[in-house]
Amino acid sequence: MLVLIRHGESQWNLENKFTGEVDIDLTKHGIEEAKEAGAKLKGYTFDRAFCSELKRAKHTLQIVLEEIGAPKSLPIACDRALNERNYGDLQGLNKTETAKRFGEDQVHIWRRSYDVRPPGGESLKDTAARVIPYYEHQIKPYVDKGEHVLVVAHGNSLRALLMVLEGLSPEKITEINIPTGVPRVYEFNADGSVKSADYL
Repeated sequence: MLVLIRHGESQWNLENKFTGEVDIDLTKHGIEEAKEAGAKLKGYTFDRAFCSELKRAKHTLQIVLEEIGAPKSLPIACDRALNERNYGDLQGLNKTETAKRFGEDQVHIWRRSYDVRPPGGESLKDTAARVIPYYEHQIKPYVDKGEHVLVVAHGNSLRALLMVLEGLSPEKITEINIPTGVPRVYEFNADGSVKSADYL
């Protein structure tokens, strides 16, 4: 079993700013979202957890593990490979003001296209190039062994993972939005294919 969670609302989510790899923590609402995620996962047990290096993901993971009563000895690995997509020069800018400055169409392309980089930043394709190998080498072996694995990361790093897990095309993934603080649970068949994928 594999459970993916996008971190709870961050301060810059609230302020409608491009956050990317800037290390911004959760809002009060984001903390509540993390608690709700933990409440939905009560009764689940995990063998190990993975998260990005950014505090909003680490904080979400910490809250979820407290809510479900996970043992303090649970192995946790945090790695930059799971960090949010780097938005480059857009980081810290208000999304609405940026759309007025560059045009809504251009900002939509930067935000949602698969292989177009924002100025000085990463495309989703670039993000996938670090997320997918990390998943294949560091996470999937445990899933394949039948362990219960929890991953807390970000909208774009998780979208990159969804492409692999659910066989989504670069065109299809541009339409996918992952909600904050809502666990997505994957069950697998014996051959490693996805049996089911559902939000709790």
